[in-house]
Order: sequence, then C-alpha cells, then structure tokens
Amino acid sequence: MAKINVLDKSVAELIAAGEVVDRPSAVIKELVENSIDSGADAITVEIKNGGRTFMRVTDNGCGIDKDDIKTAFLRHATSKIKTGEDLEAIHTLGFRGEALASICAVAKVKAITRTADNEFGYCYEIAGGEEVSFEEIGCALGTTFVVEDLFFNTPARLKFMKKDNTESNVVAGIIDRIALSHPEISFKLIRDGKQVINTPGDKLLKSACFEVLGGEFTNSALDVNYELEGVKVSGFVSKPTAAKKTRGWQYFFLNGRYIKTKTAMAALEQAYKNRIMVGMHPACVLNIEINPSLVDVNVHPSKIEVRFSDEQSVFRGVYYAVMSALDADVSRVEFKKDVAKEVEKEIFTQQKFNIPEKPLQQKKQEFFVNTTASEFKKDYIEKSFDKKPLSTFDIPFTATPKVAEEKKEQYNPEPTAVEKREVEIKEELQPEKPHINFKYVGEVFSTYILVECDDKMVIIDKHAAHERIIFERLKENAEHNPQLLLAPVRVTLSAEQYEAVVSNVDEINSLGFEIEDYGTKTVLVRSVPMELDKENIAELIEEIAGKLCEKFTDFSPEFLDWLYHSVACRAAIKAGNKSGEKELSALADIVLNDERIRYCPHGRPTAAEMTLNEFKKRFSRI
Repeated sequence: MAKINVLDKSVAELIAAGEVVDRPSAVIKELVENSIDSGADAITVEIKNGGRTFMRVTDNGCGIDKDDIKTAFLRHATSKIKTGEDLEAIHTLGFRGEALASICAVAKVKAITRTADNEFGYCYEIAGGEEVSFEEIGCALGTTFVVEDLFFNTPARLKFMKKDNTESNVVAGIIDRIALSHPEISFKLIRDGKQVINTPGDKLLKSACFEVLGGEFTNSALDVNYELEGVKVSGFVSKPTAAKKTRGWQYFFLNGRYIKTKTAMAALEQAYKNRIMVGMHPACVLNIEINPSLVDVNVHPSKIEVRFSDEQSVFRGVYYAVMSALDADVSRVEFKKDVAKEVEKEIFTQQKFNIPEKPLQQKKQEFFVNTTASEFKKDYIEKSFDKKPLSTFDIPFTATPKVAEEKKEQYNPEPTAVEKREVEIKEELQPEKPHINFKYVGEVFSTYILVECDDKMVIIDKHAAHERIIFERLKENAEHNPQLLLAPVRVTLSAEQYEAVVSNVDEINSLGFEIEDYGTKTVLVRSVPMELDKENIAELIEEIAGKLCEKFTDFSPEFLDWLYHSVACRAAIKAGNKSGEKELSALADIVLNDERIRYCPHGRPTAAEMTLNEFKKRFSRI
C-alpha cells in the first residue's frame, strides 16, 4: 500500500506560508516592500490589536493592472524577475513571488487598486487561498491591501502569537527600519487609531533619523560618506561619548534593504575599539552600496540575511568609513599598503572567527615584587598554589556566637549613608544562626576584603558580595521604596523601545520607578529605586527597553531576575572605590553568616579561603 501522499493545494500553501508569514510584522514588511517597488512616495500602515485582527497598507504607487490582479496572488508570480540570470543582480526589495500567496493562504485579504490608465479601480477579495469576489470600484491611484483575521484557519499558529503590545512593537520596528532606508518616502504608522510614526519623505536621511531615533542621536551624530574598492558607505554614526548599552541602535542597509550582517557589525565595533567603554556599543545608520551582482539576497524568504562574494572588501569599506568619521583631523584614513593588508587581515580574521587577541607576553614575576591588582588577581590569587588552588568559600556554620573585637577607631564620626544601608541590609538578610567568629584584617587593591576566621584567611570580593546582597534584598521586598530625583531625567528611545516601555510602564513603576510618557519617543523618569539614586538612569532605562524588545516579551520571572541583577550590579560598591572599615566589616559579616551570599548574580564566587596549613606549606614550615 502506498505511504507517500501528494498534499492538497490548500495544505501545501499553508505549509509554504509558514516560511514567509509567521507574525503580523512579516505581513507588513512584505506589503510595504511591494509598495516601495511600485514607486510610491507615500505609504500609510494601520494596524489594530497588534495586527492580529486588522492591517491596512495604502500607497500611491503605480497600482496593479486588472489582468494582473488575480495572477499576483498565485505562488511564484512576480513582475520583478523573469529568468534565472535576473537573480544575479536583484534591484528590487521583492522578487520571490511568494508574499501575496502566503498572506492570502492564512488570512482574509482585500486588494483595492487602480492604475493611471484606468478610470476605475478593482476590488479583489480572497480568503484562505479561495477567491471570494472581484468587482469594479472607485478608488484613488495606487493600491490598498486590507488583511483581517490573520491565521483564522491555522489556530495552531495563532496561539503562538505574542501579546498585542509586543506584536505592535515589532511592527513599529519594521516601519522604523524601512523609513530609515528610504528617506525619500513618507511613512505613517497608525496603531489602534493613534499615529505613532510620520516621516516627512523629504529625501534627507537626517529628517528620517530625527523622526525615528530622536533629536539626541540625530543632532550629535557624525556624518559618514566614504567609498573604497567599489563599496560606498553613507549615513551617520554616534560619537564615542554617546555609546549605547545594547546594539538595538545599529541599523545596516544594503542597497536600501535592511540586513543583519556580522561583517559590518564587526567592522563598526572594531573602528570604535579603545574609544568607548567595554560593554558599550556604537549607534549607527549606515547604508552600504555595492554592485548587486556581488551579493546574494536569495538566502532566506525574509531576505534579511545576505551573502557577500567578498566579505573583506565590505569589512574594509565600513571600517575605514567609520574611522574617517571618528577622526576629526583626517578626512580619509590612509595606511601604507603593506601595513594596511596585515591590519585588515588580522582584524577580519579575529572578528569573523571570534579569535581572541594575542595577550601581551609578560615576564613572570616573583611574589615579592611590585605588581598591579589585575596581575595579583590573575597570577597569585588564582594560580599561586600548585597543589591546591584557593577554593570557593566553604566555612562550616558551627562556630560559637561570638564576633571578634573590632579595631578601635581614633574617632567616631556619624555613620555614612552607605554604612546605614549596610546595617539595614544586614538586619534583613541575617539568618537566625550563631555568628562566625572573625577578625577584620584589611583591604587590598581597594577590591578584596581580608578577614581571619579560625584557622583560615578569607578573601572577599566586595563588589560581588555587595551585588548579591542587593539582589536578594530586591527579590525579597514586596514593596520597593522609590527615591525622588532632584531633577527628572528625560530618556529618548527608538520607536520600538519607546513603545515597549510605554506598554509596560505600570509594571516598571511597580518596581520602584516613576516613569511617564513625555511624547515624541521620550519618557520622563521622576523616581527610581532607592539604590539607584546616583546611577546613570538614562542608560538603565535604555537597557530595560532593549531587553523588552530583544529578549523578553513581558515581565516574566526571568525578566525580573535580569532587572534585579542589573540594578544590583549598578548599585553595588565598585571595585577600586574607597571604603571604610566599618562598611567592609559589616559586608564581611553578612558574607560569613548568610549562605545565600556565596555567588554573585553572575555566578562568580564572592569569597575564597586559604587555610593556615596552606600558609605553612607555602613558607616551608611543614
């Protein structure tokens, strides 16, 4: 009996549609790209309920001829290419001929269109791949697509859709990127009856950037205009002082098409190397123009991933273009030919294959020689004991309830705010167990606390320990006490990030923040959790918004853990900061007497120990 079946046309179309249409933003992307290819200079997008129930895309392009309307909804029907050779030089955004067929297979679609040659237009309705009606209608020049009840016939796909706010944010991100890639077109996005995006379409990239990314980035951005070996790079990059916590502000376009490219990203960040802090990322809006025959955009139906025939030329083009913009005294970065090739080869290889840079070879130092804190940490604390390295802190909780006498102070000043905070933390986290007997010895390298505990020396990383203490405190407190800022902080976000924050503002405020919508992609921060009153508030809000857009869709336990972790890391005592003896003693007391403070939220140990016998062996006493 035959086991292989030929699927019905309707089933095959549903399967094929899954590659192109997986959420409302995919529908919007395909329809808007078709509008751009039609020559439109004004495109309006309207969505309701995140696009799940209603989407409408209207343009003033060339329209679709009467004889082509039904054909346009057939799979692999397109006006962009005719032969296989055309794939070698794609000049349009769409070309696969799958979008309309995929959309109508999983939704109810109505197409209203008129060309300049016709006095009347036509309305074509199709649902689930089956024609519903086709009639003459009066309409303006151009095309309007109305898509309703997405996934009405595929409930399995429908249940995997995110919240309406999340889907709307993704749609806003799509329009943002397309608007930046085509400043000559006016884009409008109407979300649940409210206009949230409106670009002027004046052909100026700066105008589009101002609408999408805000004035803070646009007014301080550096112009990029560079060409090398047939690769032209233009747009804007941020100043090193305006770096961001996430890569959400990096936009790369290839011949007017938004793409994700590790090659260009690596070149951008390599150009900023040694100019921005570790963990920060530059912002950019860069359009890369190359010969279409040198790039393959037919890698995936989404057309976001591309392949370059010569990645190194693209890397060099972006790298030197950004370097030229960053160097205020040189209009074009020039290198000697032989040196340039070696530099480019090394940079490209490291970035592409994630090869770490070669460490500098340093002469091995003996113990009793001047050394830096980082060298001590690496070469002594972690490696000095051949037979048994410093172990993770593991002191039994069986000592008598007695604390060693503290060293007498020459004066008794009023406790600082930090010391008061440590006392509060200590009282909250202190388990009902006997205290471990310990003696405060001192601090080394303004980072490590040394205490003597029975026959062991314990070395405590003050930042890691304090970070974990704050993390546990934030998790335990049901009510978060906000700290009113002396002056409200204005934070400008990208459209996608702005929508994510505004959509979840109540949840964010419940954690001790007071954030309000200030309009024009800006939020106003009036209060923050007590621990963050002196931190970079704008940077934290950007980071929260980035995480909501990139990784988390709502306030899940994972997101709350991440947020508490981020707050704790910022509020904790920093390595290298000067600390008082009372503060460090209180911190050590908590570490020794609370089993939860064994690892920081990153997973690093907060303390290590060295026994008296290990000391004796080290000095050949036994």
